[in-house]
Formats: sequence, C-alpha cells, structure tokens
Amino acid sequence: MDGITLPGRAIGTPLDRFDGPAKVTGTARYAYEHPVDRPVYLHPVQATVAVGRIVAVHTEAALADPGVLTVLTHENAHRVASLDDPEVAVLQTPEVPYRGRIVGGVVAESSEVARRAAGLVRLDYQAEPHDVLLRVDHPDRYAPEVMNGGFATDSIHGDAEAALAGAAVRHDATYTTPWQQHAQIEPHATIAIWVDDRLILHVATQGVHRLRESLATLFGLEPERIRISSPFVGGAFGGKLHTHPDVVLAVLAAFAVPGRPVKLALTRQQMFAEVGYRTPTIQRVRLGAGPDGRLVAVSHETVQQTARIKEFAEQSVTPTRVMYAAPDRSTTHRVVPLDVPVPTIMRAPGKTPGMYALESAMDEMAIACGQDPVEFRIANEPPVDPELDRPFSSRNLVACLRDGARRFGWAGRDPTPGVRRAAGGWLVGTGVASSMYPVYRMPGSTATIRLEPDGRYTVSIGAADLGTGTWTTLAQIAADALAAPVERIDLRIGDTDLPPAIAAGGSSGMTSWGSAVVEAARRLRARVAAEHVGAVPPQGIEASAEMPDNPELERLSMYAFGAQFAEVRVHEATGEVRVPRLVGVFAAGRIINPKTGRSQLLGGMSMGISMALHERCVLDPRFGHVVNHDLAEYHIATNADIGCVEVHTLHEEDPHVNPMGSKGLGELGIVGTAAAIANAVHHATGVRVRDLPITPDRFFETVPGVRTLAR
Repeated sequence: MDGITLPGRAIGTPLDRFDGPAKVTGTARYAYEHPVDRPVYLHPVQATVAVGRIVAVHTEAALADPGVLTVLTHENAHRVASLDDPEVAVLQTPEVPYRGRIVGGVVAESSEVARRAAGLVRLDYQAEPHDVLLRVDHPDRYAPEVMNGGFATDSIHGDAEAALAGAAVRHDATYTTPWQQHAQIEPHATIAIWVDDRLILHVATQGVHRLRESLATLFGLEPERIRISSPFVGGAFGGKLHTHPDVVLAVLAAFAVPGRPVKLALTRQQMFAEVGYRTPTIQRVRLGAGPDGRLVAVSHETVQQTARIKEFAEQSVTPTRVMYAAPDRSTTHRVVPLDVPVPTIMRAPGKTPGMYALESAMDEMAIACGQDPVEFRIANEPPVDPELDRPFSSRNLVACLRDGARRFGWAGRDPTPGVRRAAGGWLVGTGVASSMYPVYRMPGSTATIRLEPDGRYTVSIGAADLGTGTWTTLAQIAADALAAPVERIDLRIGDTDLPPAIAAGGSSGMTSWGSAVVEAARRLRARVAAEHVGAVPPQGIEASAEMPDNPELERLSMYAFGAQFAEVRVHEATGEVRVPRLVGVFAAGRIINPKTGRSQLLGGMSMGISMALHERCVLDPRFGHVVNHDLAEYHIATNADIGCVEVHTLHEEDPHVNPMGSKGLGELGIVGTAAAIANAVHHATGVRVRDLPITPDRFFETVPGVRTLAR
C-alpha cells in the first residue's frame, strides 16, 4: 500500500494535514475509486413490505436485460457459514424483518444497467402486521442485559424516589431526540474481488481488521484469506464501524462472478435503511435540590428503540452517572424492539442524546432554584466520580465554564426570558451546557517501526483516517517517540496486511494506536542502542509492540470535559431560529495537533447545531420506512446555517491517560451543543422546547384562530 511522505515537526504543532494535497488534487483513492480491470456493477433490490416473507421470485425480465450477468436472491446466493448475526446474514432466508431490507442484487456490466434491471426484479410477499412506533408504554419494552460499550443497564445509588419526594425544589420533565442519520459525504462503497483464492476488498470502513474478522466468521474463511484496504474514508461518524449488509452483498456477488471485480456504492436513499442510524429516545429527567441549590437526587430514565431482528442498546443515560454530585441517583435504560432497521453508533453515542436531556434539565433546575446556570453547575461539581467513587485523572469542567463565560461575555446576563430584541423582530437569548466524553482505550493494536538504512522510519499499523487527521497526528506521535524529525516518518495505515489495530471509534484511536507506536519506538531505540551502536544494518532494523497496559485505569476515572455557550435569535413572527454565535471551551489533555484538533471540535459543534435545529428522520407508520430519505429533505446544517463558531482549548496536563497525555476530540464537540442552543432558545422566547429538532412549529399555539408565541 502506498503511504504518504510526511513533512516535519512534532506533537503540539498545528501542522497542515499531510493527506491534504492528495485529497484536494483528487489523487487520494476512496473505496469506489480504486482502479480494477473489467469491473462489474451491483445494485441492491430492497424489500417493499415492512414485515413478511418472500413467497415468489421473478427475475426473468431482469436477466433478459442486455448486460445483466446475474440476479442474486435468497434462492441462489452463496450460503454463509454463520447465521448468528441476522443483520448481515443477507439473502439467506425469505424472511423480511423491515422495509428496505436487501432481498436481492443485480450484477451487470454497467451501473446504469444494474440499476435499471433491479427495478425489473419482482418479488411476491406474504405481508404481516408491523409495529414501528416507539412509545414509553410499549408492551414489549424490556431491560437489556448490558448496554453498548459494556455499560450497566441500570445504576442505583441510594433512594432517589424518597430523596425527590423530600426535595425543596423539584424538576420533572420528558425530553425526546429523533431518529438521525450519519449523512457522511462518502456513501458506503465496496469493491470485492477474488484473486488467487484470496478475497480482496476496498471498503469505506472505520476498522479494516474488525471488518475482516466479522467477514471471516460470517463466510467461514481464515482471516488471512481476506485482505481489506481502506486508506481514506470520506466521513463515518460511527456509521462505518460495524459490518453492514451492503458489504456482505458485495462479497456474495463476488462469489457469483469469480474473477470479476464487483463495485457497489449505495445510493443516499438506500443508506437510510441499510447502514444504521442514531436511535430515537424518550427521556425522563427528575432532579431534586435543597434550598441552597445543591442537588440531593437525580433520576434519569430512557426508553429507546432497537430492531426486532437484532438488539442495539445505546448507553444514553451514562453521562448522568458522572456529571454532577447528588447522594441519591437512579439511571435506567429500556428498549423497545420494533420492525425497523438496526440502529448503530453515531457520533458520541449515548452522550449526545443523554446530555441533551440532562443539560436541558439542569438549565430548568437552575431557573427553578433562582441561580445562574453556570454557577448552578459549578455548585454541583462532584469531588470524585459519583459512579465509581474514584478520583478523576483530571477534571477541568469548572475551568471550562469559567473561561467560556469570560470569552462569551456571560457576566451581567439578565435571566429574564423574552426581553432582549434585535432589529427586524428577532428575540435574542443565550444559553450554556456542559460537554463530556470518556477517555477510551481499546486493546488489540500493534505497531511496527522499521529504521531503514537511509535513516527514515516506516511506521506500520492498521489504523484508520476517517477525515480526522490520523495521517498527520500519528506521524507526529511517532516523530516525538523516536526523537526524529517528522519528515523522516513514513506512515502506513488502513490495510489488513499491516499489524492489527482497533477500529476508529469512541475517540479512542490516538490513545490506542499512539500508545502502541510509542512503545514500539521505545523498543526500537533500545534495540538500536544495544545491537547497532552508530550504524544501521543494510537490511534495516525493526521492533513491534502492542498497546501496553495502563494500571492507572483501576485507580482513576478519565474524561474530557467542555462548556458550550450559545447565542440564538428567534423570529417572533415566523419562529425561525438562528445561531449567530457558538463558543466552546474544552479540556482534552494534550492536543496532538491544534489545527486538526480544532477542526474536529468545530465539526462536532456544527453537527450539534444541525442536531438542535434540523435533523430528524420522519417515519411513515403505514409503510414502516423513512420518507425524507435523501439530503434534500433530511436537512443537515450547511454554511448558511452556521454562524461564528469559536473553539478554545485549555492547557491540561494529564500524565495518567496515556504516554502522549492526550484525550479524544472527535466526539466531545457535539456533546452539549444542542442543549446549549435549546437553553438559549428558552432564554430568547420563554418557550421551553424539549423535543428536538427545534423547528418553528414548536413555538406557536393557536388561540381563537390566531397563532401566538407559546409561553
């Protein structure tokens, strides 16, 4: 695999992205763009009923179309070795678990022919009643055994019910977040081909080794018989972490046309059914405080959907377990299995929807207690992790709140809602919310560093760059660890022919990959010093290392924190909401590259604006599918929707987290943004919106035929 030759410097320097020139000149190859000889093209056929069974297959018309090579269905597709994961056991049974499920595929000499012929495939169904509506009183609601990420389903400390009943000030409200799509710029795409009894895949994936293990299990192949290459990924946000049906369909097609490369790129519409989404939530938050505004009880309950075909239980209330001090606390998750596609991880899973509810409730509670929202949060700062009773390795949330308030101009804020106006009929408000994200480290990453005879270093690890900057930041880490200029580092990532690495997810990449690189560098330098004083052998010299253990994990709780401050304007006649200014201050350890780090935080905050004001999948309960399944009707924030976004990071030394002292940035920026905007909207209008997104209809109520601003 070709690498990138890197120019120099080291950790802490705001270097330009080393992959930037390749991307802007179009020479960086994404999954669908790898050159292959005599490719064929694959187009999926999707189910048109929400639940049912295929009782007849009619492929004659499609097969008669010139250029069609084969039509795959459950009747002729290659049999997989494992049916343990029903989401990816594609074309193995006639059962239809949700509308849009892949039930066939057409392979043709051109993409146009494949797409046209897919429309000629006719399937007869025996449809069955379906259930796609999430509600808190659903009879099938249950408690999962464990949540995504291994978190406990429930966490109970003390007697929250009794403490709430006796609290001097109480708050009880329900908040909802909708079904949301990842909407990456690069669609899910795969090229699959058999070469000399080895399956070669070019895939847009967050983890080549993770995907290889999944496919090896599914198809009963030795992992070494599968090679996956993914040097560049055009956005992921969690949607390209797990194996999805589209990749499996491409492999099935490769079995059917041996020797021909199969190219598959999902359409935007197909992605809304096939590759996961953020599950909707219904969250009840109850807070109790004493006369002094100190919390005495916290209760946070969520009900959210999963798929009937496969459980995905998002850890939505876990941030409430560590954010604020209260002696009596209760947090619970419940899920409802529905006839819908399988949800998956989406940027800051659990933390994003959970902190929207918690931080909105904290704003409401501060008002009920007659306290400033910033000071109310600071007053309820916990001295140790409330969940585990451990010290934090570092916790600078208070510093973020203080610095953010100073930068934003929070001092002297009039708390009275609905009294500030700007020219043109705009109501003006300001709001604040906290951000948090755990410091994750995942075992399973190995780095190999080779010192070449010419004095250059080749650093190899099967890491991924989703557009986040890994090509640059990992090279900076290697340069510092080797005490070498970064221009002497040649990085190799994104291929299963390289040493294994965990997938990019949970903002854990730099901690996991970087720790392995630092340890490999330490071993290489020791070997050079011991065996080859002053000279490098003609064949070069190398060393490998896995990510070492961190004993501090048993003693300390590790998190990154931040504070978000939003200014909003709401038009009093139309209900239009604008966010002219957003300020974020974050404490996230040592920043490997301030330029790419700022970009990650800015992107997360922009995505938070989109979450707050625009994004919602609309489900048609009659047919069980998302109707706004494209980027024309599923609106995501664009340049015109984003005002001034300020990103600031605090200097934070935390030697406990990893050898670099870094914490994750990719997901921290989105957490809390939507709550800060919702809180600012209340300050502007006096209307408390608890259901996202905050669209104009949320503000008005009809009284004697006249629309008026709801209070």
